[in-house]
Amino acid sequence: MRAVCVIGLGLIGGSVLRAATAAGRPAWGATAGDDDAAGARGDGHRVESTEEALRLAAEQDALVVVATPLTAVRAVLRDIAWHAPEVRLTDVVSVKDPVDAEVRGLLPGARYAGGHPMAGTASSGWAAGSAELFRGAPWAVVVEEGTALEAWRDAAELALDCGAHVVATSAAEHDDAVARISHLPHVFANVLAAVGADGGPLALSLAAGSFRDATRVAASDPELVRAMTEGNRVALLDAVDDALGRLGAARGSLASTGALKSTVDAGFAARGELERIGDPDRTTEEVALRGDRDLRKLRELGARGGRVTALGEKSATVELPAT
Repeated sequence: MRAVCVIGLGLIGGSVLRAATAAGRPAWGATAGDDDAAGARGDGHRVESTEEALRLAAEQDALVVVATPLTAVRAVLRDIAWHAPEVRLTDVVSVKDPVDAEVRGLLPGARYAGGHPMAGTASSGWAAGSAELFRGAPWAVVVEEGTALEAWRDAAELALDCGAHVVATSAAEHDDAVARISHLPHVFANVLAAVGADGGPLALSLAAGSFRDATRVAASDPELVRAMTEGNRVALLDAVDDALGRLGAARGSLASTGALKSTVDAGFAARGELERIGDPDRTTEEVALRGDRDLRKLRELGARGGRVTALGEKSATVELPAT
């Protein structure tokens, strides 16, 4: 099994290191955080300096996983360019277009396919991670013009070994999608938490499941949330505008007729579509993987809700929502 070198050992990177090790892969990591390094070593994992970790990666032809906040990616890629410029490379950063652009500029010889596991908690750091964090979760693996099948397979196989299923998508499509289902919810959670707190101690003492569920991610590290949301500014603005338009319509209806039927019905229907897409009763399709162009088919199926659940030597097993 291909070795894995994880740069950044917070919640996501630390969970990747744990899961890769649990899957039987040789794995080691590096981190700028002293507490994360001490925690990983204390749990029996190998932690090296960034220089030594990358030297080992080049020597063993390992897959390097960049697991830092977006704001630290450029510095890490510069280290990789110096120590292992033709490395096998993926990342788990929550925004894909900016990372793809940085890799193209700094590491043109890298064998790269971007990734993003859609899993996490409101906590951060090594101690918050788990080898089971990605079990059953979607993990986007990016297909761009020029993405090599070998590089995409490296990233996808890691995701599958970590217990996730793989969704093939372009960087731009990924960023548009997560603006709506990840980054906007972070914005809303913070707004909702602040509105609730404005109600004073009585409001907060009455807060129950719906408020706590809807504001859970407002407990996330503010710096990490800012890096994620501000890094996807253009796509997030579109999502915010959509949401504001819907809120404005809801307010207008409530003020004029006292009714919220359109808002509630639209949300109910949309939630039903979420359940349909996630229904375990799915159809299965085998997709041939003979060369780089075949990745386009996986990306097309990903746009339809398809997910890769297994990779063979020359094919991928894709599950699609039942029609």
